[in-house]
Parts: sequence; C-alpha cells; structure tokens
Amino acid sequence: MLQELLLALLGYTGDLIIDTREQKESLRVNLPPDEPLSDEPTFRLAVDLSFVHPSDRQVIERIITLGFYYRELERFSAQARNLSWIRSSNVLPFSRATDILKGEKIKSSLYRRALANGIVEVLSIYRSSVLHIEQRMLSDSLPILANVTQGLNKFLVLLPPLHTLILEIVRNDICGGRLLNLLHKRCHCGVPELQTCIQRLLWHVHQVMYNQLTSWLVYGILHDYYGEFFISRQEDKGSEQDLTAYTLDNLGRMSIDDASLTDWHLGFHVSLDMLPEYIAMDVAEAILFAGKAIRILRNPFPAFQLRESSIHQQVQKGSQVFPGLRGRFCSDNPSDRSMMLGDVLFPQSEAYKIEAMIQKLRESSEFHKRSFDTAVDSIKAIAANHLWKLVVDCADLNGHLKALKDYFLLAKGDFFLSFLEESRSLMQLPPRQSTAEADLMVPFQLAALKTIGEEDKYFSRLSLRMPGITLKSSHVEIPKAKAFSDGEPSVQLETSQQMLLDGWDGIALEYSVDWPLHLFFTQEVLSKYLKIFQYLLRLKRTQLELEKSWASAMQRDHSDSPKTKLRQQGFRPMWRVREHMAFLIRNLQFYIQVDVIESQWNALQAHIQNSHDFTELVGFHQEYLSALISQSFLDIGSVSRILDGIIKLCMQFCRRMENQDGKESRGELEHIAEEFHKKSNSLYTILRSSRIAGSQRAPFLRRFLLRLNFNSFFEATARGVLNVVRSRPSVAQK
Repeated sequence: MLQELLLALLGYTGDLIIDTREQKESLRVNLPPDEPLSDEPTFRLAVDLSFVHPSDRQVIERIITLGFYYRELERFSAQARNLSWIRSSNVLPFSRATDILKGEKIKSSLYRRALANGIVEVLSIYRSSVLHIEQRMLSDSLPILANVTQGLNKFLVLLPPLHTLILEIVRNDICGGRLLNLLHKRCHCGVPELQTCIQRLLWHVHQVMYNQLTSWLVYGILHDYYGEFFISRQEDKGSEQDLTAYTLDNLGRMSIDDASLTDWHLGFHVSLDMLPEYIAMDVAEAILFAGKAIRILRNPFPAFQLRESSIHQQVQKGSQVFPGLRGRFCSDNPSDRSMMLGDVLFPQSEAYKIEAMIQKLRESSEFHKRSFDTAVDSIKAIAANHLWKLVVDCADLNGHLKALKDYFLLAKGDFFLSFLEESRSLMQLPPRQSTAEADLMVPFQLAALKTIGEEDKYFSRLSLRMPGITLKSSHVEIPKAKAFSDGEPSVQLETSQQMLLDGWDGIALEYSVDWPLHLFFTQEVLSKYLKIFQYLLRLKRTQLELEKSWASAMQRDHSDSPKTKLRQQGFRPMWRVREHMAFLIRNLQFYIQVDVIESQWNALQAHIQNSHDFTELVGFHQEYLSALISQSFLDIGSVSRILDGIIKLCMQFCRRMENQDGKESRGELEHIAEEFHKKSNSLYTILRSSRIAGSQRAPFLRRFLLRLNFNSFFEATARGVLNVVRSRPSVAQK
C-alpha cells in the first residue's frame, strides 16, 4: 500500500487508490492530454478496504488529493508547452507561424507556455519531496502517514490554488496581457508560500514579455505570432475601416514610396485588451513610439542612402568612434554603404545599451514599476534623440521649415506680389474648370523667374493646384434698395459673376517632402499650412486690388475728358471708404505677418536649438501651427466669418469701382460701404471684448487694436453702430 500511495501522489492510480472519473469512463490508467480538466478531486481510497481505520482513511484521502492536482497541473503543462514539433522531423520550428499567416486557427500561447514552464518547475520540487519521503521510509521505520503528511503539508496550500488558477485560464481562454493581469492579482494574497510561488510563475511569464520588448525596442521587429503582446499591428483589428478615405488615400500614396511610413502612421497601435493594468498607458505609448522609431532608423528609405552630402558631417563625427566608417562611406559596395548608414542613424552601441536595460529588468525576481517606467523613459529618450538627428541634421528640417514659411506663410512677399500682378488679368475672369490650373502656372513660373534665385533648392518642391472649382455661391448678402432688387439684369449678372469669381479663392500649394520628413510633415500638418496660406493669399490679393483700384482711378482722372471727370466727381466720396478698407487690410496683414508669424517663428527656432528630442520637436511645431491659427482668428467662427465677409466686400468694391456705370453703381457702392462699416465695427467690438483681448490666445492683439483705433475712430463708430439707428449714407450727402 505504501507503493500505491506514493504512485498516487504522482498521479498514477491503481487497485487501492482509484480515480472515480476513470471508473465511470473506462479502466484506463492514464487520461489523454486533451481530456478536460476536472473541477473537483476524483482520487479516492477504495471502499472495500476494511483494514483501514476511518481516521486513517480520512488522512489518506486528504493527502492523495495532491496526486490529483499534480496530474491535472502536469496535463495542463504538457498541453500548453506542446513541444511535439521538436520530436517530429516533418514539422519545422516556424510552421506554426506559417499556419497563422495562412489563416489557420491554432490555440497556442507563448505566455501560457511560459506559465507551464513555471508550473513544471513547481512540480519538479513536489516530485523531489515525494522521492525524499520514499527514501526516508525505506531507510527508517517511521510512522508512514505522519511522515507523508509532514513532508507534503506545504503543498496543500500551493497545488489547490494553482489548480483553480489553471481552470480559470483554460475556461476563459486567458493569454497574453490578460494572463499577466490575472497572475499579478493573485500575487496579492496572505499566504507567503503561495505568494512566492505565483511571483515565480509571473517571472516566467514576464520573460516572454521582455523577449518581445527586446525584439521591438532593439530591432524594431514585432514578434507576436499569437496576438498576445500589447503592441500589435493595426490591420489585426481592422481599424483601417475607421479611417477617412482622404487619410487612406494620402497614406496609400506614401506607402508606394516607403512602407515604413505607412507603418509609422497606422501600422501599429497599443492593444488595450492585452495591456497589463500595472503598465500605464503613457508608458505603453512610449514603448510604441520607441519601437517605431527604431524601426525607421534600422530600415532607412533606399534613396536616402544616396544622399551622402546630408550625412557627411555625421560621418566625420563618427569616424573617430568607428575608424572604418569613412572607408565604408567611400566604398562602392552597397552592403558597406548600408552598414555605414546604419552606424550613423542608430549605432550598435545604443542597441547594446537598450538591451542591457531590458536584461536588468529581466533578471529581477519581481516586477518593479518604477524601474520599468524609468527604463522605458530612457529607451524612448535614446530613440527620440536619434530620430531628431535623422530629421534635423540629415534631412535638413530647418531648411524645409524656412521654405514653408517663405511660401505658405508668404514670407517671400516679392514673389507673391509678382505672381498676383502677373495673374491679375486672369483672375478678373471666371476660372475655367478644365484649364484653371494650367492657366495659373504661366504667371506662377514668370514670378519665379523674376524673384526666385537658382540657389533656392526648395522651390522645385512646390506645385500649384486648383483642387475642385465649385460654382457654389459664397456671395455676401448685401441688402439692396428696392430700385435695384427687382430682378434687374445688372444685379443678377453681378451675383452670377461673383459666384464664378469666388473660385480663385481655392488656389492651393502642395509641398513635396521626402523620407523621413513624412514623419514630421504629416498630411494634417500640411493641411494646416494650406489653410493659413489661402487666408493670407486672399488678404494679399485684396490689398493689391485696393491699391490697383486707386491707381487706375487716378490714371482716369488725369486722362479722361472733362465730361468723364465730372462723372467721376460723384464717386470720389467712395475713395474714403476705399482708404478705410485698405487701412484695415494693411493693419491685419501687418499684425499677422509681424506680431504673429515672426514672433512664433522665433520661438520655434529657439525650441529647435534647445531640444534634442523628436517628440518634443513635434509638440513645439504643433504649438507653433496652433498659435498661428488661433492668433489669426481662423478658429473663431464669428471672427472668421466677419473677416471673410470683409474680404469679399473689398473685392466687390474694387470691381464695382472699375466698372462704373452711373446710378446703379453708386447705389450698390453705398450698400457695400454700409455693410463694410457694419462688419468692421463688429470685428473691432468682438476683438476688444474681454473674452478674446483679455485671454492668452492672442498676446499681441492689443497692438493690433491700438493701430486700428489710434485716433478713437473705430471706438466711436462702433458705439454709434450699436446705440444709434442711422439712415443709410448716400453719395450726395457726402
């Protein structure tokens, strides 16, 4: 009976100690590996043993439950480890990954396998204890039950909770980060032995996570065949369906040039289902960023390898550390040149440093959150610093920022002045939907020949576009006197022409950026630049039209006949309105160009000089663009609508002044003047309100208001518009 007891403690039943489940099914000794796990112990002492005292029976049945738990834990370990492919000569080690790529569903888990390895470690200690008990009983005549109970008593607090744990894992199909969460929660118990045991199991499972972290953070490779890591590919969740068609179209074009750019924007994400609860979301995002950065640095765009001039300075610095670097740089061997570029972008010494940090975490017997967070922050800093060097030093980020400022923010005023003058006659006609873009290219190239030097290497990246000419009316609603609103052909023709002329407001610039600047100049960033450009170009065009209208009027005054000059006398009071329009447009341009753009540009340059972190650089640039938009009032609906109306009123005023046809023109000019005064006074009232002028969103707004109201004219007229109901001004009264 002693031998049967010892065998039962190792999961083998016989005639004296039986398995009730085996008796119900068949008389087999061992259960197959795929047999479901039992909830309750099924090992019992045979009922027909009359020589066993009831008290001894109770002790024996309590002890042999350990054999049941041992067998179930061993079956789980064998199933989870599933190392049959090692013994098979027909199955390759990576066949399981191939099966997954083919779409076959295989229930396997690296995290469960690691847990099984930990359980095997616990079971080996248990087997050693059983063997030690057998040796003691054979050598000494000690009480059998007392000896067995004393030797295995500690496992009564270990094996039952472990059996409960694996039951929960199997039935709920727990794996990956959810398995880490479960083990982490079970570590918090009041039994020291059980706590130590589960911490050891957690250590085994953490080894898989650290292996995946090493692959991701050192090599930029995601090794996750079974979808258990908290960094996963975006397509695994089908999240492309949630993206707009515009974003997918742009990123699709980028992927033609380099798949790594698509990986950066929508290739990977943090899987919340697999993220352990004790790893914060910001830490997971830092791991995501660092891995993507290493992936970019280790897989540069092939064409970038040809730009030797952009990395020559880095080669000079690196030649002191890597003596053979300059030789590989001059070599014609592509592999040597590729190795040189890898040494420059991400030196192997940095990879060793990151691997050493993860190794230190791996060797710790417990997971320390503070140490983990500190290591991740250090790794992210290394990746961000090398990505900063790639973008700023190798890819000439500052030069491209200056080019965007010159062309999208109209810093090259002479170029755009020449372009608007060359295209003025064209823009006085409605744009032709089929040839508008080609028509604009002629004055665009003429302006470039006049103002852009050959040393400007960024102008070739610009292209002019007319993305969709809509004939939808954006005409400002101007109240018209009854004499001119009864469907007269002249009024209807003016409204129809305005509908067509508004199409020139859609002029757009496109800027071509190469790898790796797509990481910095995303489509969202370029769309913000385009929004500001279209706004500034409209202001510039409006200012030019106001000046040209004055010049043409003065030319007519000096060249027309006395009869024509007498007719012009009736329009002269409108030139005061023109001056008010020009005054407002000039001051608004000065405020945006000097107070907003230049001040924010200087702040951005200071940040670039002081920062060596790519993520900080992206944040500073986002703040720069947000400040430009907010301080130019493009994000305030009420103000932007008023400014839009003022610009359209100015353009209508200029066209009407150049096409004077008597009484009808004077009547419409009066309405334009009245609407302009209303909108300009409303603009001043809104901007001087405490909600805008008193906030930090526009620190230089008070300067703009001071220039507008230097003689208290705006304040007086705004008060009059708000408090006094005035009659419509007429040309005769003026």
